[in-house]
Amino acid sequence: MINAKKIEDIAKQVTDAIPPGLKNIAADFEDKTKTVLQRKLSQLDVVSREEFDVQTQVLLKTREKIAQLETKIAELEAKFSAEN
Repeated sequence: MINAKKIEDIAKQVTDAIPPGLKNIAADFEDKTKTVLQRKLSQLDVVSREEFDVQTQVLLKTREKIAQLETKIAELEAKFSAEN
């Protein structure tokens, strides 16, 4: 669901911004930052990029099918009108 690598990258950026004198507590801060980010991001209503891409493909196929069905309906309506 949530890309763990992205969370680690964000936590690392925050940690890297800490002044050198505070690096001794940076590891603990990084762990806590990861935990908080993971908890908060898991509460969001988001999908992974993979899920998004899959749904995009499903939508494209659905649109193609609808277009085909609309064409078929138009042909059938024209044929029905011509017979009556």
